Amino acid sequence: MTICENCGKKGVVGRHHRHRRGVAGKRWLKRTTPISRVFGVNLQMATVVTSGVKAKMKLCTSCISKFKKLGKIGKLAWPTKVGKRLQIASK
Repeated sequence: MTICENCGKKGVVGRHHRHRRGVAGKRWLKRTTPISRVFGVNLQMATVVTSGVKAKMKLCTSCISKFKKLGKIGKLAWPTKVGKRLQIASK
């Protein structure tokens, strides 16, 4: 299981089961037993500047937005392939 390196957020175990109504909404057509599953965290690799040193960290998206407000993460630059060279395109 993956964990955010900043806040420690990790996946939560929950249940998934099918609710399908039957004829005229009286009974469920197919009742199934609840199935356990893991609701994962949206983790992204981000380069963060901490005490003047750049470091790559696995962060959840809420931590990324907090770091953007604090200025620890600059504008994201997405690499685009042009010809045989790799260029950095910023938004």
